Amino acid sequence: MSPSTFVVEPQPAAPALPQTAVVRGHGLVKRFGTGTSAVDALRGVDVAFETGSFTAIMGPSGSGKSTLLHILAGLDRPTEGWVEIDGTRLDRLSDRDLTLLRRRSVGFVFQSYNLLPVLTAEENITLPLRIGGKRADREWLETLIEAVGLGDRRTHRPAEMSGGQQQRVAVARALVSRPAVVFGDEPTGNLDSTSSREILELLRRAVDDLGQTIVMVTHDPSAATIADRVVFLADGSIAGIEEQPTIDDILDHLRAPAP
Repeated sequence: MSPSTFVVEPQPAAPALPQTAVVRGHGLVKRFGTGTSAVDALRGVDVAFETGSFTAIMGPSGSGKSTLLHILAGLDRPTEGWVEIDGTRLDRLSDRDLTLLRRRSVGFVFQSYNLLPVLTAEENITLPLRIGGKRADREWLETLIEAVGLGDRRTHRPAEMSGGQQQRVAVARALVSRPAVVFGDEPTGNLDSTSSREILELLRRAVDDLGQTIVMVTHDPSAATIADRVVFLADGSIAGIEEQPTIDDILDHLRAPAP
């Protein structure tokens, strides 16, 4: 080989995220503040969520789990990295197009039910469709109302329903547009243990029977056991993943000292 000849060694490729994932996040960084006071809530997180899967995200307060959820749902933009939902990169969308994508492809269940008090249960469920100028598919709507057990509450307003019933309305509202993914931010945080279990079982059925993809932030190890896997965050980074988690698996991980 002559002195002027050189060879460029191929660089190792970054691990590929699953191509069947309905939601993918790559190199996600979220930085608050600037200069020496800057704080990174997320530090280069890579995640992928398969179609028809149920994932729980856990971590101590300040670990970045709610920040990650909001960025994945398109409610906030990362400082670095990108999110893809149903084949569309969110960083390439205008604010208007991002709003339209969220309306079409994302459902969200909040800890506070966020129902409009002047609307009935059925009207709250169909509200996202009406905002988008669409009519509800009556067969699908009936299927949802039956699935969430609100057949005798469809004309009731939120003040006439229990907390568990209101959250059932919120779950049906998240599912009514048949989104690519439903995100839950502590969806059982305001409920008693019985209502919590009912809502979790409802979410599980949405995955098993309807093929829905669900990503849920929770602080409750018992709630997380209903998921297919748990992603643990610590200090803005992924600290571990448990597949088919048991309560002991989750507790062992939460008790483990930070590396």
